[in-house]
Amino acid sequence: MLKKISILLFLGVFLLSVFADTAEGKCKNKFLNPINDVCWNCIFPFKISGRTVKLANDMSDFAADPVQSRICLCKSDLSATVGVPVSFWEPARLADTVKDPYCLPSIGINMGSADTGFLGGGHTEKSNATEQDSTFAQAHWYIFAVWDMLDIFMDFPCLASETFDIAYITELDPLWNDDILAALISPEVLLFSNPIAQLACVADSVAANIGFPQDALFWCAGSWGSAYPITGHVNSSNYIQANSLAASRMVFKLGREGLLWDPGVNVCGSVYSPIWNKSNYRIQVSKPVKGSTCEPIGRSSLIWGAMKNPPFGAGENSGDNFAWVMFRKKVCCVGYTP
Repeated sequence: MLKKISILLFLGVFLLSVFADTAEGKCKNKFLNPINDVCWNCIFPFKISGRTVKLANDMSDFAADPVQSRICLCKSDLSATVGVPVSFWEPARLADTVKDPYCLPSIGINMGSADTGFLGGGHTEKSNATEQDSTFAQAHWYIFAVWDMLDIFMDFPCLASETFDIAYITELDPLWNDDILAALISPEVLLFSNPIAQLACVADSVAANIGFPQDALFWCAGSWGSAYPITGHVNSSNYIQANSLAASRMVFKLGREGLLWDPGVNVCGSVYSPIWNKSNYRIQVSKPVKGSTCEPIGRSSLIWGAMKNPPFGAGENSGDNFAWVMFRKKVCCVGYTP
């Protein structure tokens, strides 16, 4: 029954994207294709009992698995499972970062108007050398159970049956639009708003460009900038990096609010992570131009961002409104439950 509801919801949103009025603004994208617009190579490497299953063109994985033993044991009040630990990368969520409020490029719908008001975003370049360029973007978060939607691998016990859904829209969240209000859920920002703390982000940037970021430096996002404030405001001269950082901040924000639990920490189930584990997430740009690889949080867009936001174009190639596929590391215990 749940799968039927998921399929009907998916078809309903698809039909809305076909007939939606997109004459205003730049929100002219099509519904994200779960087959062609996802980097399927990014689900690798697949690990069983800590050993990597080697496949052609598999991605590197520098994130350590939480279980290094050959077997795993998960207990609960009602049962216990004995099996082998398995890990892989799951394309389970989508994120939009947009200049035009209420533009949903992942599903090709424009719910806004040409009059963006104070919710509108964009990139601002400062003429004064003492001031930084800045970018603001609204963000949307989707539950994207792509394997369930395609009806493949659903007998695999590590995959949960979920429905496609729009889970979060920042246009309705004042904490995303105001840096001061955001401190209500992240008061520790006061500890890291200094040059010494930000200087430590150089190490995180180097780590992200050669492998995976350092989880201990949770206030950093590698070459993309600071993880704080947890809002849509980013001080960056690179528009693509600024939007990738805004999408990644949603991981931190939703985790802090208890709305996103990390399935890559404990082999026995997802855990609440108010401090994000950056190395358990990868991000792939899907729109306006699809990226052929997925990147760890903080990897410089000089490596992967060329021509991902064309300055001119129409339809699916219209720029400034991005869609991202969020890959998360999934670990679980596959075995026998008596």
